[in-house]
Amino acid sequence: MENLPNCPKCSSEYTYEDGSLLVCPECGYEWNASMASEDENVIKDANGNVLSDGDSVIVIKDLKVKGSSSSIKIGTKVKNIRLVHDPSDGHDIECKIDGFGAMKLKSSVVKKS
Repeated sequence: MENLPNCPKCSSEYTYEDGSLLVCPECGYEWNASMASEDENVIKDANGNVLSDGDSVIVIKDLKVKGSSSSIKIGTKVKNIRLVHDPSDGHDIECKIDGFGAMKLKSSVVKKS
């Protein structure tokens, strides 16, 4: 039996292969087997939790918004994030924030909710 990685969503050890995908029977998450070995593409929040596309996060410090007089306050919940692998400017999360619109955030200023 092969030594397959744990599920990146729920950390279950009962993953199995289904064609080119790895599948978690506990949470139903599916991911590409070739990406499973690329640990450098893992994006973690400020507490070290692994983030995935579609997660919800909470901002852990006030953020000034360039070109705006207002700021994003601590505790702001951001839903349905999209991860950017290999960001050119250090902002590895794309999202929409109510009252601000489309934004880019750094994973170091959010925690998974």
